[in-house]
Amino acid sequence: MRKELQSVLRTVAQNVRTLRKEGGLSQEGLAELTGLHRTYVGAVERAERNITLSTLCSFAKALKTTVPQLLMKQGGR
Repeated sequence: MRKELQSVLRTVAQNVRTLRKEGGLSQEGLAELTGLHRTYVGAVERAERNITLSTLCSFAKALKTTVPQLLMKQGGR
């Protein structure tokens, strides 16, 4: 089970980072939009944090995407 969790965390991390950069946001800017701390956003992007569904929803809203999109491996990303 641990390997599957790490895989999901890496996927979310990569998607959050990619969408943040595509949106022209800094980690600090994304943190402000989500109400989270900048260091927490960085830890999520490095797949160091096991985020809650609530936090995943906050990221999706701030990044103008959906939770399923954040959880999906993206081709070419």
